[in-house]
Amino acid sequence: MKRLILCAIIFLLIGSIAYAKGMEINKKTGGYDVRVYLEKDPPVIGDNQITVTIKDAAGKVVTDAKVRVDYSMPAMPGMPPMNYKTDAAVQGNEYRATMKLSMSGPWNIAVKITRGSKRATVKFNIDVR
Repeated sequence: MKRLILCAIIFLLIGSIAYAKGMEINKKTGGYDVRVYLEKDPPVIGDNQITVTIKDAAGKVVTDAKVRVDYSMPAMPGMPPMNYKTDAAVQGNEYRATMKLSMSGPWNIAVKITRGSKRATVKFNIDVR
């Protein structure tokens, strides 16, 4: 009986890891509805995939913008601030990029959208583990 209970616990733990949800942020900015999705929640040291979906005021998906992801860690005692940028490429109806997060702790993320002469930014914070 103990073996059966142990197997059930292990199965549940493995199942919860395999089906873990990512992190989703939904914000409105500059007339756009922006959905940002990180495949890992919490984000981890190393590569983290970020997906951005943009809809205009009419609800139509925007695929003709330039999207750049700026990510930074503020200065800490004995360490200067870290600042990185990556361009997101259009894939279907969304923009995708990879953030290479170099250490654990708080990070600031700014998704910058440029479409024609119109610019908009979505800002949020993550805690990397």
